[in-house]
Amino acid sequence: MERTSSIRRKATARQRKGEVMIAGEQLRLRLHDGKLIKDRRYHLRTYPNCFVAQELIDWLVSHKEAPDRATAVRLMQHLMDHDILHHVCDKRPRFKDAKLLYRFRKDDGTFPFNREVKIFARGQRLYEHLIGDKKSILQLREEHGVAYQRSFPGGQLIDWLLQNGEAESRRRGLELCRALQEHGIIQHVAKKYEFFDSGLLYQFCINFRRRRRLSELLRESEQDDDKVSTQEDSRGDSPSVRHKSSPQEGDNAFQSVRVSKDLTSVTGGRRGSSNSAQLQSSGFPLLVQLSSSSVRCNPESVLRRHFTCEELFAPGAPLIKKVLTVIGDALGWGFVVRGMAPCYVQAVDPESPSAASGVKVRQFVCQVNGQCVLYLNYRTVTRLVMTGPRTIVLEVLEPLE
Repeated sequence: MERTSSIRRKATARQRKGEVMIAGEQLRLRLHDGKLIKDRRYHLRTYPNCFVAQELIDWLVSHKEAPDRATAVRLMQHLMDHDILHHVCDKRPRFKDAKLLYRFRKDDGTFPFNREVKIFARGQRLYEHLIGDKKSILQLREEHGVAYQRSFPGGQLIDWLLQNGEAESRRRGLELCRALQEHGIIQHVAKKYEFFDSGLLYQFCINFRRRRRLSELLRESEQDDDKVSTQEDSRGDSPSVRHKSSPQEGDNAFQSVRVSKDLTSVTGGRRGSSNSAQLQSSGFPLLVQLSSSSVRCNPESVLRRHFTCEELFAPGAPLIKKVLTVIGDALGWGFVVRGMAPCYVQAVDPESPSAASGVKVRQFVCQVNGQCVLYLNYRTVTRLVMTGPRTIVLEVLEPLE
């Protein structure tokens, strides 16, 4: 019972973090639509995809996202604390209501991508697929005389994963589902059991399409802080001891390039790109985190020189065509795509399926599953990968060294 309670508490905490991620992404997309996020010039330098803090505070108050400017600042600091946005030069750890430039990490590829984020993004993608399926397994079902909306038997979900190429075997499917439950994405309808490949009913805990209000997330966070403070006082322990941070486990490394063009490691997740399949919806992004030894900044292109689409196919171009088949694992594919047209591989997780299949940095992406993507931007290419089958066939052009 104690173990189940501990798992449930952890799942709830992870679910709260996921809600903040979704709210941050929804805000980012709204700000892009409202043209508050754009390239800005300051002291002879251009900062892409950033916003002015003072203008954002005006927007939050005018759009009723915050009752006053002080609350709006606290909301943005909440997002900064969750690594969703940051100062463009990382010189200011606090969000200030001033003419300072800040940027969403989603827009510069520096979002911390650990195992929790990977699982959360995977759960979001599965949710979107299941909701959009005309014959969805999410239905009104009954267990022990109680009806549950959009519920599904555990065995049926694993069947669906196998049929749609989301899992290689029932064992892999079970592992994925238990990871989703562990991270507060799905749960038993009565919150009594772990996930089993059986007729027990489960539900998604998160409605990824629901519009989030930032003020609600801040209120929930403050309530959690009050609970933690009360628990600490009752135990009489030293908060400084209990709150010592420990290195996160399970992070993978991306092979990318520093500004000096030398190879370095960048922590990240196994996904198709620095943007998720739901880029234009309320989904959560899939980003890359720089390692602790690296400076977080706008990642510079790994290309040694820019190619136009026409140059790629010009006679005598120093490129070689390759066709690569990548079979995603439980966490995705493991490469990052950048560029407006043509797109290219910016980074590759060395332990991912893409690395095993021969995907390398600097390769230009020409086709995805037989569809020409040469003239598409990285957002569209990412969407094609993320919404397609588990096995993807890439046609790439690799520069000759």
